[in-house]
Amino acid sequence: MKDAFSIYSPTNRTKLLVAAGILGTAIALVDWWTEPYISLGFLYLFPIMIVGGFLSQGRIVVIALLCAVLDFSNLPKNETLVHLLFSSAGFMGTGLFISELVRNRRIALTYVEELAAEVKLRQDAEDQLRILIESSPAAIVTIDLAGKILLVNEAAQQLLSPEGAPLQGQTINSYLPALQNVIQTEVSRALRTALQCRARRSNGPDFLAGVWFSTYTTISGPRLAAIVVDLSEDLRDREDLSLDHLLKNSRILMGAMAHEIRNLCSAILVVHKNLSRIQELAQNEDFHALGTLIQGLEKISVFERGSSAVQNAAAVELTSTLDEIRVLIDTAYHEAAMEVQWKVQEGLPVVWADRYGLVQVFLNLAKNSQRAMRSTPTKRLYVTASAENKHVVVRFEDTGIGIASPEHLFRPFQRGAGGSSGLGLYVSRAIMRSFGGDLIYEPRSPGCCFALVLPALGAVEEPVNG
Repeated sequence: MKDAFSIYSPTNRTKLLVAAGILGTAIALVDWWTEPYISLGFLYLFPIMIVGGFLSQGRIVVIALLCAVLDFSNLPKNETLVHLLFSSAGFMGTGLFISELVRNRRIALTYVEELAAEVKLRQDAEDQLRILIESSPAAIVTIDLAGKILLVNEAAQQLLSPEGAPLQGQTINSYLPALQNVIQTEVSRALRTALQCRARRSNGPDFLAGVWFSTYTTISGPRLAAIVVDLSEDLRDREDLSLDHLLKNSRILMGAMAHEIRNLCSAILVVHKNLSRIQELAQNEDFHALGTLIQGLEKISVFERGSSAVQNAAAVELTSTLDEIRVLIDTAYHEAAMEVQWKVQEGLPVVWADRYGLVQVFLNLAKNSQRAMRSTPTKRLYVTASAENKHVVVRFEDTGIGIASPEHLFRPFQRGAGGSSGLGLYVSRAIMRSFGGDLIYEPRSPGCCFALVLPALGAVEEPVNG
């Protein structure tokens, strides 16, 4: 907002100052010409008021004193001093008053301009926020203390009442009872948290909802704003994935058990064959039955793990997977007062692997290293990843106590596995080999190193469906 319509507009400065000078000169000449018949000194107030809107306070005082001197030039000697004081005070007061008035007006105009700009920026921000909320794929709602829905976006309408009445004005208790309880029981607290709860649709079954919400206070009372997403599909996918890997790991464990049973049965069969040479036992029916039982047990123990995990293998972007693992490992190691150093080569090729199984192997190796470094003075894990020939090799190298018997590392049911089942490395290598990779022990002193060898995409042929 500009003061273009004011006579004190900066664009009028030169014209008005010239006019004030001419006016003051004219008053002085007329006042001198009419001496001593009439005094026109009061007319100097007009040029003073004009210059008061443009000049500094010091210049206003000088011009006011000059006008006061010109004003008493035709007065008697005994009135000169008194008139000079009163005229000076009047002219200076008028000029300074106009100066302050104009200055305050300009300050007010500047403030109004800044306020208008802020209002415009706020309106733009509100418009952008409104567009963001309306276009958000997540459902967003706000409710008041009574649980009444105040604002709702299109995603919330489609999630909670796709074919029903508009949500605005309804109570949230009909759709998300947990939020109704929060706004009523936690009214005095400022909350910023998340929860998973049961949600209802107006025309469908209940579903699992993930809710991120915060409470805040307005002049109209407490409010709650929430972002709601449907977790049902994610839950089903996660449970299906967990079941798939549970079955896969169960097959691996059964294979380990079958391997041990086969070894035991083979040893028993050798003993049975040797005992069968004794004449008394050769004719014994119970001895023959024992041999048949051992052979049957050996046949049952022949269990092929197969390679069903390859069906779950796919192209995996290793760098992003390592970034996710880094968050988990760094947090656990920091809490245990241990250090992790990462060195991941840039531009790693995409690998052929089972992402979920790969994550499990990474976590298992990190936990093994953490256990191995509990009693060592230096507690540091080095995780490196680099491309080597047609593979990508990820190494976990620690400063732990090392491996006493490397030749028994990948055998199932290891003794002295630090309180674990002794199957971790066996299962980890089986997972790696299921999609064409491998887990290798590389000797180090001190500590130990395990290398995960992953086939780079292009080094393997993706299976063709159909």
